[in-house]
Amino acid sequence: MAKKKRIFWAESKKLPHFFEPAYCELIEGFRLRGNWYPSFFSQPSPIYLEVGCGKAEYTVFNARKYPLRNHVAVDIKGARMFIGARQCLQLGLTNAAFVRTQVQNLHKIFAPGEVNEIFIPFPDPQPNKPSERHRLTSPRFLDTYANILNPDHVIHLKTDNLSFFEYTLNVISNEGHRLLYATYDLYSSTDDNDIKQVQTFYEKQWLASGAKILYLRFQLKDVLLKPKE
Repeated sequence: MAKKKRIFWAESKKLPHFFEPAYCELIEGFRLRGNWYPSFFSQPSPIYLEVGCGKAEYTVFNARKYPLRNHVAVDIKGARMFIGARQCLQLGLTNAAFVRTQVQNLHKIFAPGEVNEIFIPFPDPQPNKPSERHRLTSPRFLDTYANILNPDHVIHLKTDNLSFFEYTLNVISNEGHRLLYATYDLYSSTDDNDIKQVQTFYEKQWLASGAKILYLRFQLKDVLLKPKE
C-alpha cells in the first residue's frame, strides 16, 4: 500500500491541475491566492470548494455538470485525491483543480470572498471529546471558512454520523449562524439538491446496510454581514 501511495504522489506531480504548496510557499503567499482566475481558470466564476474531499467524487461530478463554474478539491491525503484528479484529466475537464494541504491553510490558498460554496462530504467525526476542535464544523474551522467565503455563500455537510450531525447543529445554533435546511434522512426527503446525485463508495455501503444519510446546509453570520462588492 505504501508503494502504491508513492506511485500516486509521483504521478500527481505531473498533473497540471494538482498543487501541493510547500510550507514556505504558504508563508510567502501561494501564487494562485486571489488570482485563481485568470492565472489558472479561464472563466471568472466564484470557486466551489470540496473540503476533505477523499477521491473528490463531488468535484468531478460538479465539474462535469457545471462547466461554467470553477471547482477546487482539498485534502491532505494526496493518494486518494489523485484518483479524482486523474479522472478529471481523462474527461478533459479544465474547470477543476486539486490542492494537497491541511484545511486550516485554506485562507492561504484562497483570498477573502473567492469561494462561493463549500462541500464537506463525510468528514472524520472525531468522536472523542478532546478531538472536537479537529471537527471540520468546529468554530475554529468555521472561522477559517469565513475568511474565504463571499456573502452569497452556502456550506453543505453530508454525514452518516448522528452525533457529529447534532454537534454541528448545536454549533450553528450557539454561534448564531443561519441554518438553511437539515434532514435526518436525505434520500427520503423532498429536498431537490445535487447532493443526492453523488454517492461515494462508502456511502453506498452505508445505504445498503440500512443507514440513514444526514444532510444540512447553512451560512455563517459574519460572512452574511459583509458588504457585497
